[in-house]
Amino acid sequence: MPNLTSTSEFLLLEFSDIRELQILHFFVFLTAYLTAVTGNLLIIIAVVLDHHLHSPMYFFLMNLAILDLCSVSVMVPKTMVNSLLNSRTISYSGCVAQVFCLFLFVDADIAILTVMAYDRYVAICNPLQYESIMHKGACIQMAVSAWVTSIAYAILHTGGTFSITFCSNMINQFFCEVPQLLKLSCSDLYLVEVGLLIFSSGIGGGCFIYIIITYIQIFATVLRMPSVHGRKKALSTCIPHLTVVSLLICSGIFAYVKPPANTSSELNVICAVIYAILPPLLNPFIYSMRNKEIQTALLKLTDSFIFS
Repeated sequence: MPNLTSTSEFLLLEFSDIRELQILHFFVFLTAYLTAVTGNLLIIIAVVLDHHLHSPMYFFLMNLAILDLCSVSVMVPKTMVNSLLNSRTISYSGCVAQVFCLFLFVDADIAILTVMAYDRYVAICNPLQYESIMHKGACIQMAVSAWVTSIAYAILHTGGTFSITFCSNMINQFFCEVPQLLKLSCSDLYLVEVGLLIFSSGIGGGCFIYIIITYIQIFATVLRMPSVHGRKKALSTCIPHLTVVSLLICSGIFAYVKPPANTSSELNVICAVIYAILPPLLNPFIYSMRNKEIQTALLKLTDSFIFS
């Protein structure tokens, strides 16, 4: 195959070559995108404007909403534009930017979810020291650490991905997904794939194991609470977070625990939609359904907008 290392663009996967289905894809993704953007923006605005939500839990929730807003904006607008314009192209620099941003936001997402688990652990298992442990400075430091380490992680993986020699510019996905990019390499990818898998699995797996162990301790403490009201209040703050974590884990497993070879393009697209679009789309609804403080803040925000 020819060496295409110096290519100026890649060709993404088309959802269909039928124009009507391309337009349908545009409107379906537009609806999902606007829903995700609106939901996460409402969470961000509510946390910023409502002083009742100026606590560590909602500070990290706001960070999570920002990450979800950014991650869904990395890939969806480009694929919508391509469908609308009947195009498949993405520039080389645009593909690099997609890979970097996806690694950055997904890794930071996992880090923030881990910090949120620690916040719930301190609040429920060690409430008397909550104020001294989860003070404003500590929360900012945790959030900054999550962002900085994610930037380093994204630089490392983006540099490793685009240092390879590409022998084709046709990506079997509707965005620049790293596994599909690695398949375009002329060189032996075994060590690269194993290294990326070990590194990524080590970080993500460690975070998820920590979250699971943390929630085992949290539920053990909740079950020992004498007050039924106290148990319900504790669970109301834990269940949304645990649901979001479960959604991320399940969508990731569904996407990557499948046969690496002979996988159809349709299955690849479905898996990508599940792990890349569903979490940012559903997270605002998950957090607002069981959290009365978020519901109250959103109602106030809606009322002020309607009657302003």
